[in-house]
Order: sequence, then structure tokens, then C-alpha cells
Amino acid sequence: MPANFNAQARTPGAGAIAVALLLVYVVWGTTYFAIGIALTSMPPLLMNAIRFLCAGGVMLLVALWQGHALPTWAQWRNSALVGGLMVFVAMNLIGFAQKLGIGSGLMATVVTTMPMWLALWSRLGGERVPLTSWIGLALGVVGALLLALEGDFSATWLGALMAFGAPLAWSVGSYASRKLSLPAPAMASAAQWVAGGAMGLVVALWFEPLSALGEVTARSWAAWVYLLVFGTLVALNAYLWLLQNTSAALAGSYSFVNPAVALLVGVALGGELLTGWVFAALPLIGAALGLILYGKVLQGWWAGWRASGPRYRAG
Repeated sequence: MPANFNAQARTPGAGAIAVALLLVYVVWGTTYFAIGIALTSMPPLLMNAIRFLCAGGVMLLVALWQGHALPTWAQWRNSALVGGLMVFVAMNLIGFAQKLGIGSGLMATVVTTMPMWLALWSRLGGERVPLTSWIGLALGVVGALLLALEGDFSATWLGALMAFGAPLAWSVGSYASRKLSLPAPAMASAAQWVAGGAMGLVVALWFEPLSALGEVTARSWAAWVYLLVFGTLVALNAYLWLLQNTSAALAGSYSFVNPAVALLVGVALGGELLTGWVFAALPLIGAALGLILYGKVLQGWWAGWRASGPRYRAG
């Protein structure tokens, strides 16, 4: 589990970044499959609310065990803002959008805009976003769009607005977590998840009776436990750590890698079939990751080639 979520963390090694990326890419890619199983008998709003309340409670115990002090009033306020945007607003907008009929293909495509929003907020906030990262983000969106061509692109106007609002809210919350003063290590996650989960529970109780949880099957509960442990406690912690220790483009690159992982999981576990679009999409996603990961190296090589080119021709 990442040791520090704050901007003051020391520069991490490439190995730590690689492990965190792998967790976010693979684990969040598998959560698409797990969410589908959980929702077969579990109310969506209650599913998210109790998931994050439980995760926040676990992280609070971990933080207290590690000797961390409870958040100050200002840190609770900042944590409530981040958790409200990422946990309450973004995730529940997705649930409402699906209830209002938005197709899976459109939802998967819209989510890929998140890293572009995050990169835009970073640029407006004074951080430099390399041209190679912008190109990589665009290639990633195109690749994810090709992956989603097999999906359903139907939507209502209200559902579409909610769907576009979800990655927007997630990106603002992600950017805020990079800039605001938050409690250190596990306490940051605990405060954000408890706040966001509590907001979600209040709204859920307006639409979904608690008695519905008594009808949830053992298979759905097993999927929910997977989402709690791996999707939240492991992968979301890794994402929060990446936000503080890498570029916005790299941290947000999960959004166009996850659909590829989800597709492979569907083939392996769900009996889905690959089409020709997959073989066009995966190279684009690979190129996107290459540009985001090695953009500075490529820019340095290109600058060196341009500088040496005239001298070479003159000789």
C-alpha cells in the first residue's frame, strides 16, 4: 500500500511506479466484470455507499494503528471535497446514467476523457504537460473508442449529461487531491472514503430500501468483497499515490487501459469473442502508453536529431 499520498512525498523509484500502475491497470480492469456480477442482485447506490464506508473504516483503523492523528478541520473539509467529487458525485453519476439508459459503449468511451480533463486542470494550474502526453492521451481515447464499438451507444439526453459529468467530477477531485492539504498516509483515504460514502448513503436511502440487501446473493456479495478489497483498498490507494508522485497524464492513463483489460477478462471468464476492432485498438493504446511513459526521451531524441541534422547535411 502506498506510503504517502501527499505532494511532499519523496521522488519514487521506477519500480514503485510500475507496481502502482500495474495494480491500477489490471485490478480496475477486472472490476468491470465484478461490478456486473454484484449488480445482478445488489442495488447500485447502496453497493457504492457501503463499499466506501467499509473501506474508509478499514483505512481509519490502519491509520490509527500507524499512529496518525485524526484530520484537522481543514483537512476534513478538503477530504470531503475530494471524496464528494470522486466517490459520491462521479460514481453515482455513472449509476444514474446507466439507470437512465445510457449504453455501455458510450459510457466506456466517455470515461476515457478523464485524463484529458485532468491534464487540462494541471496545465491551467501552472504544471507543464508535454506535447507527447497530449498526443498519447488522444491516441488512448481513439483506442478505447475502437474497443467500445461493439457496445451499445444508446442514451437519453439526461443520461448522457450525467455520463459526461462523471469523468469531469473525477478529474476535478483528482486534481484537488494533488493541490489541497490532506492528512498523510492511510488517513487521507480514510477521510475521503468515509465522507464520500456517507454522502452516498444519504442519497441511496432515498431511492433504495435497506431491506434490498437481504435479497443479495452470495455470488454478488463475493463480487462486492472483491471490489472492496482489490478495487478500493488496493487499486484506489495506488491511484491516489500515483496522483501525488507522477504526471497527471500517466496517473490518468488507466482510463483507456482498463477497457482493454476488461475485454481480455471477458474473453477469459465470460466467453466473449474478439473482433477485428481489438487488433486495431490495442496498438493505439500501446502507442499512447509509450508516448506518456517515454515522451521526454522521445522529445530529447527528436531535438538532438534536428540539431545534428543540418551539420550532418553540411558535411
